[in-house]
Amino acid sequence: MTTVDKDTVLDALKVVQDPDLHKDIVTLGFIKDLAVCNGVAKFSIELTTPACPVKEQLKQQAFDAVMALDGIETVNITMTAQVKSSLPVGNKLGGDVKHVIAVTSGKGGVGKSTCAVNLAAALKATGASVGILDADVYGPNVPVMMGICEKPKGRDNKLFPIEAHGIQTMSVGYMIEDGQPVMWRGPMLHRALEQFLQDVEWGELDYLIVDMPPGTGDAQLSLSQLVPLTGMVVVTMPQEVSLTDVRRAIGMAHQVKTEVLGVIENMTGDIFGHGGGQAVADKFHVPMLGSIPLEAGMRVGGDAGVPIVVSDPESEAAQIFKEIAGRVAQEVAKKAATSLPALEV
Repeated sequence: MTTVDKDTVLDALKVVQDPDLHKDIVTLGFIKDLAVCNGVAKFSIELTTPACPVKEQLKQQAFDAVMALDGIETVNITMTAQVKSSLPVGNKLGGDVKHVIAVTSGKGGVGKSTCAVNLAAALKATGASVGILDADVYGPNVPVMMGICEKPKGRDNKLFPIEAHGIQTMSVGYMIEDGQPVMWRGPMLHRALEQFLQDVEWGELDYLIVDMPPGTGDAQLSLSQLVPLTGMVVVTMPQEVSLTDVRRAIGMAHQVKTEVLGVIENMTGDIFGHGGGQAVADKFHVPMLGSIPLEAGMRVGGDAGVPIVVSDPESEAAQIFKEIAGRVAQEVAKKAATSLPALEV
């Protein structure tokens, strides 16, 4: 039998390329715990996100590359993930948060909160640690959509998020009674967002999803000032009256120097049409993340406090949200990779 060593295996694995980072998985430092003994090669592939949509493809390519070596009889591969942060060291977020993703829209009524909670649930389903901050202080919907009716606990000037469906959550809706209006001017809104970001003990999160209020006003400006956003996901409906406002939202993102990770077209179908989201994505040269059909299950899940990704994971909408989560994770990983040095083996 031909003897194969670690260097031979690493050389073989250099043919496997990450399609987003455009480098091989050895140069990127993805290969961990490599061992070769008596014709058996064993190693882990540590990806930059558990939501990587091509992880099975990479695993198969790595398996084929090593099995092709003379002297190798068995290849055992473990797929793992370590999300790398794009946030600077010393940021003021409470806890160890690696990425902050704002879900926004130019207008209300497009299902932004529904998309935010289902995106969070879809990322959680991949094994990522996820939180959601309800920054829509004037119309906080996350408590209803996540099925939470309690108030957060505090200690030593810190608030602790409330967990639902494995996701850490915080909302001004936890602090007010049902039907009580929130009438805050800009400085009060800024201070509230500051407290939710800095005084909440978020713990270790791969992704913090921020459900933004509609429009392009104080909340958006405050968030961009308070924390370095990884990027924004923009939600629209297909018709022109929604697209007009979404174009403003994307323009605002450019003005505050925040990358648009992509566009979600919500409620696509016969009633509101389809294709508007793709047109906006093409116009601004940003990714089209996916189109969500208008389904009764989305409304039922939101009213019941169980996102459709959790309540009916095999539904068409849930499957599309999982695909969207993978695409968002891809865009985030590419951004993180451009700000971090690649590990050489």
